[in-house]
Amino acid sequence: MEHYRVRISKDYLVFSAAHFITFGGTTCERLHGHNYRVAAEVHGPLDDDLLVVDFLVLRDTLKRILEELDHRVLLATENRALQIAADENQVEVTFSDRHWVFPRSDCVLLPIGNTTAEMLGHHIAHRLSGELEAHTGGRPTLVRIEVDECHGQIAVCELRVES
Repeated sequence: MEHYRVRISKDYLVFSAAHFITFGGTTCERLHGHNYRVAAEVHGPLDDDLLVVDFLVLRDTLKRILEELDHRVLLATENRALQIAADENQVEVTFSDRHWVFPRSDCVLLPIGNTTAEMLGHHIAHRLSGELEAHTGGRPTLVRIEVDECHGQIAVCELRVES
């Protein structure tokens, strides 16, 4: 039985962003940033053109997703330790006795529980899977995202897509 996958890892598949992680609901890191590098692997059957997915479609779709995260403050809206209030002008974030106010245009509100590299991979994998399916009409069987947050500190999310 044959199994096919494509992988993309380019120098420009990067984004720089600020974030903080909470631990156990009682500890919160200082706001800091990373220069993230992302690689993607897509598994699936071959289409009529004998491709899992066109490399250009994969590259452009992933690049567009990463551009949305680039030079932003990443905030986890499903983090129970944070209180986040956003309007069209600003985002207010509270953790215990700490309080931040950011311009709304500088923030990305992510539907994840924490802004760990693992959860950023989760977010990117779900977005990539959905956008590839919408663009190609085909559904990958697995999307694997690697998020390198610090030259060798890599988290991996594998999203198995049910048919």
